[in-house]
Amino acid sequence: MKQRILIVDDEESIVTLLKYNIDQAGYETHVAYTGSDALEKASDTNYDMIVLDVMLPGMDGMEVCKQLRQKQVQTPILMLTAKDDEFDKVLGLELGADDYLTKPFSPREVVARIKAILRRMVREPVEDTAQSIQIADLVIYPEQYEATIKEKALTFTPKEFELLYYLAKNIGRVLSRDQLLSAVWNYDFAGDTRIVDVHVSHLREKIEPDTKKPVYIKTIRGLGYKMESPK
Repeated sequence: MKQRILIVDDEESIVTLLKYNIDQAGYETHVAYTGSDALEKASDTNYDMIVLDVMLPGMDGMEVCKQLRQKQVQTPILMLTAKDDEFDKVLGLELGADDYLTKPFSPREVVARIKAILRRMVREPVEDTAQSIQIADLVIYPEQYEATIKEKALTFTPKEFELLYYLAKNIGRVLSRDQLLSAVWNYDFAGDTRIVDVHVSHLREKIEPDTKKPVYIKTIRGLGYKMESPK
């Protein structure tokens, strides 16, 4: 069965270009031209990926992303923006997007990003272990993409979970942002390490007793991050 991709953009020429290239890559594509239509379709249908433009009439892509995450729809979101603006990129990530591309972009790059994210989702958990990982009160279940803290279920986006899992597998090791980008996102972000910092911030909000004094994910100044077991 083909994996289903929802393409959301109000420019028909861009939709046509993306649909053709994503179809050619072997996926089944669905289309929405407005934010409200995208929200309805993504809420009612299980898509494997959403390619979401920021600049949409009425409800913009940021609001669509925000509402989907509030509804606990954890489908990976690749956000497209016409603005080469750091604020837009970071805001999209903070609202729950997994990745972003700035227009103009190559259709090949969009397909490459889709493949990279979906490949990680399918491959990563079963590649290393089917067993759970326990670090103090935190328990991670790789095959289910689930985790609990003090037996309370946690909710993650796919990328948040993959980052948590990779840090846990490498407990005690200092991992640079570039290492995390390569391992978790599976391609070169050309030094744009802010995406790692935003996702670490999200993880801390969910697993740390006090985000100002993290005990699980420690920042190693000038180097990166390290997962530790609270003492």
